[in-house]
Amino acid sequence: MIDKNARDYLLGIPLWTKKKNTLDEVRDFLEKLGNPDEALNIIHVAGTNGKGSVCADLTAILMEAGYHVGTFVSPHLVDVKERFLYDGKPADEADFSESFARVKAVTDEMMEEGYSHPTFFEFVFLMAMDLYGRKKPDFVVLETGLGGRLDTTNVIRHPLACVITSISLDHTQYLGDTVEKIAAEKAGIIKPGVPLVYDNNDKAAGAVIAAAADRLGCAAYGLTAEGAYREVSFAAPYQAMNAALAVKVLEVLDITGVDDAVCKKALASVHWNGRMQQVAPDVWVDGAHNPGGIRAFIQAVKEQMAEMDPQETLCQQPGIHLLFAAVSDKDYREMIRLLCGELSPESVTVVQLQSERGLQADALARQFEEAGCSHVTAFDSTKKALDFALSEKKEGERLYMVGSLYLIGEILETLKQRGC
Repeated sequence: MIDKNARDYLLGIPLWTKKKNTLDEVRDFLEKLGNPDEALNIIHVAGTNGKGSVCADLTAILMEAGYHVGTFVSPHLVDVKERFLYDGKPADEADFSESFARVKAVTDEMMEEGYSHPTFFEFVFLMAMDLYGRKKPDFVVLETGLGGRLDTTNVIRHPLACVITSISLDHTQYLGDTVEKIAAEKAGIIKPGVPLVYDNNDKAAGAVIAAAADRLGCAAYGLTAEGAYREVSFAAPYQAMNAALAVKVLEVLDITGVDDAVCKKALASVHWNGRMQQVAPDVWVDGAHNPGGIRAFIQAVKEQMAEMDPQETLCQQPGIHLLFAAVSDKDYREMIRLLCGELSPESVTVVQLQSERGLQADALARQFEEAGCSHVTAFDSTKKALDFALSEKKEGERLYMVGSLYLIGEILETLKQRGC
């Protein structure tokens, strides 16, 4: 039975809890829970784009090698339980409810001692550590939230390894306005003597990460596109880089049972919702929600087109249609400029998200028009926008629904309700 009370409580936290606890304070909550993280074999993953995919790759490879894996990821797309994966699937409802109850009890006790209520992310992180502490998987793959140095997940003290994916400009109001500053924040997860694997395609960011690893006496392995792992199932070339990071960290850790055959088999079938995910014939969703993600998405679309048989397309590329939404704290102007300039869509459908952070559809429509897209239609409902975008697409043409992960979640929920 679904624990609606737990979900309502969790999703209501952002409405009345604004203060973020310090890492020491979060550590105090974990102490009250019995320090469950201290007994876990944790691989800690940070970065701007690609964190979720690297976590999915690590999970798939370890499972293929016969291990039980807990994977903590964010955000969720449809249901909050998606954040607490066990062997690649959302945790059992009973385990979810028990961890909620345990963290809620500790929260009540800590508040009586003068502590602040955990934020939403702090609460679900505490739940994850409690859940995995009780389930005792062989490994835990732990994705950071917003940053690195001050991220709630950085209270863990003894990870097996750290991974830093690609770095680009995002959350600049919190993390800094250059890739070097953002890289320094992400590098905050590095622990003394703990091996590090990182994306070294951006040399400025890579230099900052390498210097941080050197100061802490860590063996550091920087990978570039030349070392990308090509045996992947994702319909996106950038996933080859993410796969390489996952394979490398397990190679460095020398995990028993993880070999080339296991990696190849796992990565040929790995699946990650919301990342170039095909949801219908010639229809995809992709949670590219910042300029770096949009660039990778555009690359994926172009490679898809390049792989098409010219005889099947009458020697011309099929028309592209977009459904787009964004939140106000992202560089949506640059995202829109890239989409219009690189893909020249036949039509664009924009929608205002249900989230309080969602940008108004009319404002998005104006941005697309200013960027050179003439056929733009705005909606205030994802269901209406989805119906319209699907109707605009002619047979053989392609629809890409891209932007905020809130949008992807709303689309997947709508499709689920329709039995798709």
